[in-house]
Amino acid sequence: MTVVSVNKDVEALSFTIVAEFDADVKRVWRIWEDPRQLERWWGPPTWPAIFETHEFTAGGKAAYYMTGPDGTKARGWWKFTAINAPDHLEFDDGFADEHGEPVDDLGITHATVKLEPVDNRTRMTITSSFESEEQMQKMAEMGMEEGMREAIEQIDGVLANA
Repeated sequence: MTVVSVNKDVEALSFTIVAEFDADVKRVWRIWEDPRQLERWWGPPTWPAIFETHEFTAGGKAAYYMTGPDGTKARGWWKFTAINAPDHLEFDDGFADEHGEPVDDLGITHATVKLEPVDNRTRMTITSSFESEEQMQKMAEMGMEEGMREAIEQIDGVLANA
């Protein structure tokens, strides 16, 4: 199993998911750096993503949409706040309207991604930090944990077919 642990910390307003992969850190880094590889795993299998913008530099932005089984489009945006290749990146993450403009309804989460070598594998730790307990609860109700698990479980296939 790719996902090795999930931790919800309501007190710290954070959600952390840890996964391990049979690839080195530089290879796993590319699944974040290359938008075509990112599209192959970001979002659950039933909600595939298309990245329209992916400026992978500190201060850069990404814009994407995921298409559900019924054709519904859910849009999102990222603003990269830190990129330290090949083992650390951070970004603000939010929802967008049909024109790609940020919406405030669900607030902004901050994601931190850390990659580290463990034996001949790579451990990836993604921590999402929330603005409030209410926001964290809304994201949980929307299926964030399940969606992240399903998305991350697709990474092995991306790594094998690069």
